[in-house]
Amino acid sequence: MALHLIKLCVGADSIDDLREWVSERSLIAMAAGMEPHSSHITRMIPKRDQELLDGGSLYWVIKGQVQARQQLLGIKTFTDVDGISRCELVLGPEVIETEFQPRRAFQGWRYLTDDDAPRDLKNMGEGAADLPLELRRELAELGLL
Repeated sequence: MALHLIKLCVGADSIDDLREWVSERSLIAMAAGMEPHSSHITRMIPKRDQELLDGGSLYWVIKGQVQARQQLLGIKTFTDVDGISRCELVLGPEVIETEFQPRRAFQGWRYLTDDDAPRDLKNMGEGAADLPLELRRELAELGLL
């Protein structure tokens, strides 16, 4: 069973904002001759990296709701110019929409089990993906979706 990470998507107001950021990072990587993926730098290094890399994803909390995920492709550790250990989470280029799942604000990242992870939007049944974003948000907050 895969293990996942969950993190606040600071600075993004929507999935479109996240997609735009991922697209920009992918273009920058390609221009540098690297694979077209994005990455996220964090201070803490996951100790359960093998479980995360066995099909895990990084789930993004946007505006108090888990709304999307990106596949975890790699975890690299490094020391920055100030001598502080950091972790680069290498992420797949696709932003996959998920069902909304409310989350309170928290610092850093948390582990998320498969059982607790929200389903991909495409797996939620007929019509859910076609609903307007705000209506999906309201229905999720009411526990109806």
